[in-house]
Amino acid sequence: MPDAAFTEPRLAALYDPLDPDRGDLDVYAAIADEFGARSVLDIGCGTGTFACLLAERGLAVTGLDPAAASLELARRKPGAGRVRWVHGQGGDLPPLQVDLATMTGNVAQVFLTDAAWSAVLLAAYAALRPGGRLVFETREPAAQAWREWIREQTEEYTVVPDVGGLRTWYDLIAVEGELVSFRRTYVFDADGAVLTSDSTLRFRSRAEVTASLEAAGYVVDEVRGAPDRPGREMVFIARRPANT
Repeated sequence: MPDAAFTEPRLAALYDPLDPDRGDLDVYAAIADEFGARSVLDIGCGTGTFACLLAERGLAVTGLDPAAASLELARRKPGAGRVRWVHGQGGDLPPLQVDLATMTGNVAQVFLTDAAWSAVLLAAYAALRPGGRLVFETREPAAQAWREWIREQTEEYTVVPDVGGLRTWYDLIAVEGELVSFRRTYVFDADGAVLTSDSTLRFRSRAEVTASLEAAGYVVDEVRGAPDRPGREMVFIARRPANT
């Protein structure tokens, strides 16, 4: 199930103002251009920033997300009327034959079990046209990004329009093998409310991700680094073979 940060309306409304610089999406927009994609499935589209960006460029876009509160925000954005929004999981998708499927941000890491990960890979495969590509990023486990997810390094105070002063921070809860759990705390000046959102991400190795893609029928064409986060992210480019 999605975290409270995406399902609780008061927290979902903070997602964009607390992370206004989405330069990380430039990589995916450039890849869509590189492969001449005209249709895209954005898996885990959240508040719809990337889906709307592509739609405003004239691409046919389907945005999929299980968090209704996030999708409600997405539907209000400029260009949202050009996007087909789907509330649910991969099994809820209509029949598609897209050129490109994407999972931006941490989306690929929220599928914690092998079964859940396999299911989303197969759903993306079914939605791709033969020769279409799946592109996603996942953090490099060796970089141990979770070491920085502590209050001393993450606490911030922000004044959010229509919300007021807001203090936030992260606390690392547990590291158990490939699973890393953490909590984000939100303290609102307006009414003193304290809300939290607990998250768990799975840090798969390059070899493990490659094997899972191949098991789902993909050909892994390339693994790139993220230009804005060198050594910290792996960007996988996998292809549904043209003869399938």
